[in-house]
Amino acid sequence: MTIVADNLTKVYKTATALKGIDLRITEPKIYGLLGRNGAGKSTFMQLLAGFDRPTQGNLLVNGMKPFDNQAVTENICLIKEADNFKKDLTIEQTLKIASMFYTNWDKQLAADLLQGFDLDKKRRIKNLSKGMESALGIIVGLASNASVTMLDEPYIGLDAASRAYFYEVLLEEFERSPRIIILSTHLIDEVSNLFEEVIIFRKGSILLRKSAEELRSESYCISGPAAQVKAFTSDKNIIKEKSFAGTTQVYLLSSDELKRTGDLAVSGVPLQDMMVYLTENRGVHA
Repeated sequence: MTIVADNLTKVYKTATALKGIDLRITEPKIYGLLGRNGAGKSTFMQLLAGFDRPTQGNLLVNGMKPFDNQAVTENICLIKEADNFKKDLTIEQTLKIASMFYTNWDKQLAADLLQGFDLDKKRRIKNLSKGMESALGIIVGLASNASVTMLDEPYIGLDAASRAYFYEVLLEEFERSPRIIILSTHLIDEVSNLFEEVIIFRKGSILLRKSAEELRSESYCISGPAAQVKAFTSDKNIIKEKSFAGTTQVYLLSSDELKRTGDLAVSGVPLQDMMVYLTENRGVHA
């Protein structure tokens, strides 16, 4: 499966959600699609799922446009944060409809996940709690076995135990049946170990794309006396700087291994913290 975005632009009236994005995804991996609210993540996923068409540029899946093209969309599954299913249907009816649309539907996995999330298939969607509806979205997303599976904040309302179960099953299913899985989430620390690659959106553009391992290994926090920190980081890619009472703390990206020098302390930075610093900084050139 090959996904190619070329100058992908989406404008809603006076708001530009995507600003000429160029992106190529070919490898089966678990991708972390990160960024603040309004960064363009959901718009990109909706265009990829064929829910809407670009204003400008192209988005192709195996050389075909996904909009209004069932030959493409039956191999793409997008589970949104909310409003995925018709409220008057039961869980059983919802799964039956999904099984007819997705060509690689895994009936046994759907049944196993129903049991794992303790859902009653006779209940109507309108009577489900938010957590139950999220669990149903996860079931459809994973059981679709779609070549491109996108999960946009899929865990809303799930308790910690249910989220842990979801992460476990997600990894198991990817290992059993590799595919392109795009996971958009704000619980970055909780799922960062699942990511093989990270794509960070900011204000409709792609700010950064790196393997998760690269991003972790290249993220540093340098702290110590202000003058020493300034001298040590003068030629480095500073993401954020904090100063207080003569002490400075700097967060940066560096492909060179940094070690403690003199009075300076060098440590790693959690992926979630680095994402926050990256997306709030206007001048980053990662």
